[in-house]
Amino acid sequence: MKRMRLLIMGVAAVFVLGMLLWLVDFVLRSQAAIALFSPLLAQIFLIVVALLAIATVGAGIYYLRPFLRPRRQPRPTLPKAKRDAAQVAISGVEQQVAQIQDEVARTALQEKLASLSADWQQRDIRIVLFGVGSVGKTSMVNGLLGDLVGAVDAPLGTTTTAATYPLRLEGVAQVVWLTDTPGLLEASDLGPNREAQVRQLATEADLLLFVIDDDLRQSEYALARSLLDIGKRLIVVLNKADLYPEDEFQAILTKVRSRFAGDLDSADVVDVAANPQPVRLDTGEIAQMEPDLWPLEKRLTEVLRAEGADLLADSLLLRSQRLGEAARQLIQTQRHQAANAVIERYQWINAAVVAATPLPGLDLLATAAINAQMVVELGKVYQFSLSIEEGKELAYAVARTLTGLGIAKGVLSLLALGMQTTIPTAIASRGVQGITAAYLTRIAGKSFMDYFTQNQDWGDGGIGEVVQKQFQLNRREQFVREFITDAIAHLREEVSGPLELPVQESEGGSAW
Repeated sequence: MKRMRLLIMGVAAVFVLGMLLWLVDFVLRSQAAIALFSPLLAQIFLIVVALLAIATVGAGIYYLRPFLRPRRQPRPTLPKAKRDAAQVAISGVEQQVAQIQDEVARTALQEKLASLSADWQQRDIRIVLFGVGSVGKTSMVNGLLGDLVGAVDAPLGTTTTAATYPLRLEGVAQVVWLTDTPGLLEASDLGPNREAQVRQLATEADLLLFVIDDDLRQSEYALARSLLDIGKRLIVVLNKADLYPEDEFQAILTKVRSRFAGDLDSADVVDVAANPQPVRLDTGEIAQMEPDLWPLEKRLTEVLRAEGADLLADSLLLRSQRLGEAARQLIQTQRHQAANAVIERYQWINAAVVAATPLPGLDLLATAAINAQMVVELGKVYQFSLSIEEGKELAYAVARTLTGLGIAKGVLSLLALGMQTTIPTAIASRGVQGITAAYLTRIAGKSFMDYFTQNQDWGDGGIGEVVQKQFQLNRREQFVREFITDAIAHLREEVSGPLELPVQESEGGSAW
């Protein structure tokens, strides 16, 4: 089809060039004829023709300009309101989940979607506190709630499970749920499991309070950065302000704010004293200061009043994206399983056809037709509609690549080595050719799986790199031996009459 288009374009170009040459010749002849009577009129005639030509070219460019511009795919229009965008995202995930064939997996995702929709309707706001151990998260929860919900003088790692409490803030209509989490980055056997739990809670939260008690460690900043990168709303809380001299504390606060410059407003980095240390007065008495959480309460109220609806929508979008990704992975897995079944079926068909073909050359034609049909079926698995002609074009392209890279010859040597024998008879030779055809069909089919998985694209390395990669993946000795065993069994079943394949006895008595 490409050759035909090029031929038509070439013929059209020759025709246009011929017409231009004829037109120039006609104008020159006409000017020469007019010059016999009046040279002045001849010059005027030539000027008029030149102006008409310029005007015609200009008009053509003006009117054809829209068609000469490169065509751009129309961008999908997304709802501007985050709430509407979230609803669209949930609808998209529902369509993806409906394509999953595994009933257990589909039901599990449908239940998560139902829970997501219910959370959206309920409109409660989830706030999660997280940070390393002993930075004062539990003290902060106690101060915000006004109740003692956990030990505040605990050693590192005392909070072992997440606990959630209702929080009421003046001027905030929604119910706020405050979750205290175990410390991150703890050097213990439970540390990794706790960190995974906290990360999961953080990604599902509507607002995060990242609690620190000093300038940021590199590990703390990396964690906060990863949450900001996925779109989470963050308030950084610098606790234990009472433990530092005023000038030193202000320097720390300035450093923390500078690290988040461009990502967070300076107002989103607040300082508190959730559990102030007792102070000895001049009289010698010990005074216990009240927790100072007003900067945090004030900022929380401001953020929830101004951004409450957007926080819910953002959280819903992120959670729906995670569900969508899980659905895509399941769909991709089931497509790969279906594609492998198609490849296996066609590789044994090719093996039987080639082994049973009595005339040289006929096997190549039959294999090309079979591989073209395999390409069409693989396209359907990955939701691409291909004609048989397009299938043939792709099949021939891979066949040429297999030959050009020397893989076709290499496979024959590889299989002969796997059989640990030579080819003594014509019948045995046809059997080996059949197994070779099956093996090459497998490599071609796996290459097409990559092609369709990448949205009908061979990638930056081109078709050669994809085919070479699949050959390397399918040349392991154990796999080759198992493949030969399966191929011999299939050929004995498919090919009419006994198939005399080479047999090599080993010391253990096993044979190929």
